[in-house]
Amino acid sequence: MKPTHYISSTPLSLQNWENIIDNGAVLALSQESMANLSRCRTYLEQKINKKDAIYYGINTGFGSLCNIQINHDQIHDLQLNLVQSHACGTGDEVPEEIVKLMLLLKVQSLAHGYSGVRPELVERLIHFYNYEVYPVIYQQGSLGASGDLAPLAHLSLPLLGLGEVRYKGHLAKAKDVLDELGLKPMTLEAKEGLALLNGTQFSTAYGLWALLESWRLWETANLISAVSLDAFDCKTEPFTAQLHDIRRQPGQIAVAKSIRAFLSGSEIAGREKVAVQDPYAFRCIPQVHGASWAALQHVTEVLTNETNAVTDNPNIFEAEDMIVSGGNFHAQPVALVLDYLAIAMSEMASISERRTYQLISGQRGLPAFLIDEPGLHSGLMIPQYTAASIVSQNKQLCSPASVDSIVSSNGQEDHVSMAANAATKLYRVVKNVERVLAIEWMTAAQAMEFRRPMKSSAKIEAIMERYRASIPKLEADRMQYLDIRETINFLRKGL
Repeated sequence: MKPTHYISSTPLSLQNWENIIDNGAVLALSQESMANLSRCRTYLEQKINKKDAIYYGINTGFGSLCNIQINHDQIHDLQLNLVQSHACGTGDEVPEEIVKLMLLLKVQSLAHGYSGVRPELVERLIHFYNYEVYPVIYQQGSLGASGDLAPLAHLSLPLLGLGEVRYKGHLAKAKDVLDELGLKPMTLEAKEGLALLNGTQFSTAYGLWALLESWRLWETANLISAVSLDAFDCKTEPFTAQLHDIRRQPGQIAVAKSIRAFLSGSEIAGREKVAVQDPYAFRCIPQVHGASWAALQHVTEVLTNETNAVTDNPNIFEAEDMIVSGGNFHAQPVALVLDYLAIAMSEMASISERRTYQLISGQRGLPAFLIDEPGLHSGLMIPQYTAASIVSQNKQLCSPASVDSIVSSNGQEDHVSMAANAATKLYRVVKNVERVLAIEWMTAAQAMEFRRPMKSSAKIEAIMERYRASIPKLEADRMQYLDIRETINFLRKGL
């Protein structure tokens, strides 16, 4: 039986989010959230029923049309028109793993009880999450200004029986899936369309996915680099604790400690070295990986706040008798850290590719391209080409999106964050980093074969044994795209 996560106002840590996702938890509203939603909705309905009450987006137009008042009997049409008109995304589909996070984050945001939506609307989103009904959303269309408007409109269409969904592995009309599940299309009440569309859940979902993956890849990179250190017969002095203590960078200290632990007991690491110094890609692993650690820490802080935030507009404060229109939907905090994370992870791939290059260079007693009979066989020559091309692409993708802005909504929305573009670029960067690290692992593992009968540490040897059970040593040229694919799968299982 799957565990149940009860949505509440208690802030969730990054580890909490990871547990919800990895454990396949189903969602349910806590009594606290149900009470907050009901109380806020009742307050809002009392307010809008008063004569001459005007509230942005509740009984007015949107964006530059904010000064146009809408008649009370047209409020349903206003919300429906909003969702339909804003569903104008294009480009590639958003991956299901991201759509699932969007549903989770939208539920979390609305359930705080500052958005004025009915509990049944949040429960329908929960139903989609629990039954894996994933609205079809497109990657292009959001400026990260009044929130991720176009993507969140596509997220919302199936609530109304409109648009398309992915269900049980197939593309289907939303109305057909609702019928199959015994659900009726919803009619949006005042404020609900706006609450669904305003928010940063598109860019934040990408960010949460990328952050969790980045922490995994950061830990994997430390292990892989330790194997490369032994494979290239490197000195261990650059990882001495006292050296890093006087630099006072916590990430650097953590990486050096991790490398020492991985290599503890290594016969190769303990033997006398011929080279006086090692290339920076080996010697400066703590400094480079440590800097990325610092970036990950900062991104974790910002995104943890954002995943627990209320980011729609306007917001309703029943206790203070206030309905306040502001700019919590503006995704600038997210945009900046997504660009930062892309740069930090790109550097992890950049230094990884340099280690790969050194390992195939024919130095330190290793054969050129790590193959017997180089010339007849190309060995690991071309995987390094692949890594180099990916690293180059990452450099292009790391041009920051957050420094850009463009005027929209007839000048009303005159500074935008471009967080959505930062998000989709980051997704590609993180995927690319995984591929480059897999190529380094393949290369280091092959280089270790030429160090035999000497051995690395017990931990590394145990991992190498498991790896070789599925991917044998390269004795002669073969189709290595299969090796890359299998190596990625192996590394994903955890080390």
